[in-house]
Amino acid sequence: MRVFNSYTNQLENFESIHPNIINMYVCGPTVYNYIHVGNARPVVFFDMVRRFFEKRGFKVNFASNFTDIDDRIIQKAFEEGKNELAVSQFYIDAFLKDLHDLNCKTDYIKPRVTEYMDNIKKYIQEMIDNGYAYVIDGDVYFVVEKIKDYGKLSNRNIDDLISGSRIEINHKKKSPLDFTLWKKTDTGINFDSPFSKGRPGWHTECVAMIDDIFHEKIDIHGGGMDLQFPHHENEIAQSKATHNHCLANYWLHNGRLSFKNEKMSKSLGNVVFVKDVTEKMPLRYFLLSTHYRAPLNYDDDVLEMYQKEWQKLENSVKSLFFKLDLESVIDQTVNIEDENIKREIENFNSALEDDFNSANAITAMQALIRQINSSLRRKFDAKLFNQFLVGINYMMDVLGLKLELKSLSVEDRKLYESWQNARNDLDFDKADKLRDELIERGFL
Repeated sequence: MRVFNSYTNQLENFESIHPNIINMYVCGPTVYNYIHVGNARPVVFFDMVRRFFEKRGFKVNFASNFTDIDDRIIQKAFEEGKNELAVSQFYIDAFLKDLHDLNCKTDYIKPRVTEYMDNIKKYIQEMIDNGYAYVIDGDVYFVVEKIKDYGKLSNRNIDDLISGSRIEINHKKKSPLDFTLWKKTDTGINFDSPFSKGRPGWHTECVAMIDDIFHEKIDIHGGGMDLQFPHHENEIAQSKATHNHCLANYWLHNGRLSFKNEKMSKSLGNVVFVKDVTEKMPLRYFLLSTHYRAPLNYDDDVLEMYQKEWQKLENSVKSLFFKLDLESVIDQTVNIEDENIKREIENFNSALEDDFNSANAITAMQALIRQINSSLRRKFDAKLFNQFLVGINYMMDVLGLKLELKSLSVEDRKLYESWQNARNDLDFDKADKLRDELIERGFL
């Protein structure tokens, strides 16, 4: 299995630190608003990564944080006349609902910054004691120039960064590159510390939580491409200062999602919130339709196309399940022996083994759907149809595409029999009405 490691900027063979165990951390949301479809891209992608590893027999210790203190949360709380933690909790609940609706797994480790404050302060103190950080007027800064290869992840040069316009001007700092570990403030929620009353810097929160949860270098650290610099670069710097390693063996970053070829951003006001997308499975299908490192462009026409693609897939799988259920011969334990089905499953697995190429995996799934459609037009074959069902369920489960398949009740069977009789009797009006009812019940 190969993955593209952003830290080394190359494809590498994947090996976990511990046999059959993967420790994985993905940067989570700052909870001051609903997530938009661009925020959902890493959520869906890394959920698929977790699912694939689990199908391969790994135990995946998956963690993703909630940044529940932040200037934007404080501002939102002020605007709404609430306290910060109430605002955070509301949007945490909204985020988890969006995850559920997108069929992402929610049984993972969910650290909140406010719950790790003691660990964060200890982590900062350790960097001060080691000479990698300094305190000025209650603020704490990290000494970037002590990290020799700072900028490796994002392919940036320290000299270029110092002269660059992106660096914040702050005369307290010894160097314009030095970033904040702790900010002295009495605005909004704050915490006592040996340095001052204030709040931690964003870049320290994640690395301190990873350190406390896993106690060692992890296998995979993930997030969006926009987090490479400065967030992930600064996480690596702090990990090198405290533990002399780059925090994770493999760094994975997904490409940006745009809206009508422009950056999707809450600040620009051109966002489409996940909660406002009516059909979530077509959205998930779309988010996995392109290789995760490639850019992705969203608009209404594109989503409509994937709604149609999802409907085709849904109709095929429902028809397959319906025919098996009608004969009462569903067997989810059957071994796949058919060479054509085996070939597409191998193509599907090979695609995901090659840097999680979900686009090629979907191509294999669509090829299997074409086989299913072709077989549905021929004589019923219980053994073959059950192999199709096992194969397509495997692919959809890895991709996280959820389809509700309902078993026929006695009443449903009678309805189907009546429909068939009406067709045989050439009573087309009656047949059309019965067919509409079967469609409404989700069987055709």
